[in-house]
Amino acid sequence: MSTVDAIRAFHGDLAAIRHDLHAHPELGMAEHRTAETVARLLESWGIEVHRGVGRTGVVGVLRGGNGPGAIGLRADMDALPIAEASGAAYSSENPGVMHACGHDGHTTMLLGAARYLAETRAFNGTVNFIFQPGEEGAGGALAMLEDKLFERFPCDRIYGVHNRPGLPVGRYQISAGASSAGGAFFDVEITGKGAHGARPEESVDPVLVACHIGTALQSLISRNLSPWKAAVLSVTKIEGGAAYNVIPGSAKLAGTARAMARETLTMLGDGIARIAANVAAAFGASATTDFRVIFAPLVNDAEAARRFGDAAAALVGEAALERNRQPGMGSEDFSFMMEQVPGAYLNVGNGDSAPLHNAKYDFNDEAIPYGAALFAELVERELARGG
Repeated sequence: MSTVDAIRAFHGDLAAIRHDLHAHPELGMAEHRTAETVARLLESWGIEVHRGVGRTGVVGVLRGGNGPGAIGLRADMDALPIAEASGAAYSSENPGVMHACGHDGHTTMLLGAARYLAETRAFNGTVNFIFQPGEEGAGGALAMLEDKLFERFPCDRIYGVHNRPGLPVGRYQISAGASSAGGAFFDVEITGKGAHGARPEESVDPVLVACHIGTALQSLISRNLSPWKAAVLSVTKIEGGAAYNVIPGSAKLAGTARAMARETLTMLGDGIARIAANVAAAFGASATTDFRVIFAPLVNDAEAARRFGDAAAALVGEAALERNRQPGMGSEDFSFMMEQVPGAYLNVGNGDSAPLHNAKYDFNDEAIPYGAALFAELVERELARGG
C-alpha cells in the first residue's frame, strides 16, 4: 500500500479536522483555539507536545529508534482578515476572518503526517512537527526563533509546503535556490504646510509631494537595479486631508517592496528614504521613511530541494513533479527559519480553486493525502532505518 493510500484510510477524519479549523479561523498570534486543537490531537497520538513556542506556536516531537538525525516539518496556522464568501457548509463562524490562504489545510496535512508516523514509526531519528503562528505578516516565524526554536528542537533540515490553486491535485512544484521574494512594507510621512484650497500659493502641498514621490520611486526598479535581478515596488496607499477645500499640512504614502535577495531589499529601502527626502525638499517639505523587512527571501537549499522532490516523485512519479518552478514575488516567512537551517519549500496542487487571499477561496480536501503523504514519505527516506 502506498503512503497516499495509507493516509486515505483516515481521510474522513482529516477532512473533519480541516472543516473545524476552517469554521474557527484566528488571526496571527491569536491562534489559541487552533493551537490547543493541534496540541490535543498530537497528544492523543502519543506525540510529545510543547505549547506556547513563540506565543501561540506548537511543536510536537516524535522519536523512532535511536538514530541521531532530526528533521523539522512546518505548517502555518493563522487566517486572514477577510469576510468569507466561499459558500462552504463549514464557512467561518468568526465575522471578518477566514482561512483564505489554506493554512487550515497545511495544518491538517501536517497533522495527517504526524498521525501516520506515530502509528507506523518506520523511521530512525527525531521528527519535529512545527505548527507556526502568525505567518501573514505577524512575525510568527521570528517569534518562534526568538523562543530558541532550533536550540530546543534541533533539526538537520526543515521542510514546508503551500497549496497552489490551478495546479492539479496530485502534482507538486519545487525549485532550488531563490523561490519566493523577500517582502518589506514602507511608510513615508510628509510634512508640508496647510492652507485653504483656494489659496494654494500659501501652502507647501504634501499631497502633491506624495504624488511626485510615488512617481519617482519607480526609478529604483528601472534605473537603479540590474535587469538581471528581480524586484517589485508598489505604492499602495496615499493618505492626506479630510475636506474638499483644505490643503492638509501632512500626508502619508505607503506600499510594499519585493526582491529575491536581501541586498536588493537594502538598496530599495535606502533608495526610498533618499528619494522621499530629496523630492520633498525640492518642494520645501520634509519626509521621513520607515522601511521594515517583513519576510526574508525564501531560498531553497539545493540538496534539500532535491530530497523533497525525490520524495514527491516516489509518490506520484517524476512526470507529476515540476523541479524547476519559476520563482514568485509572493512572500513566506518560513524563509526566516530557512536562514538558520537548510531546507526546502514545495507547492502542492489545490486543483481548480479560487485564488489565494480571495473571499471565495477554499482549500481542496482532496489535496490532504498528498501533502500528508509527502511529509511522511520524506521522513521515512531522510531517517531511514539502518541509514
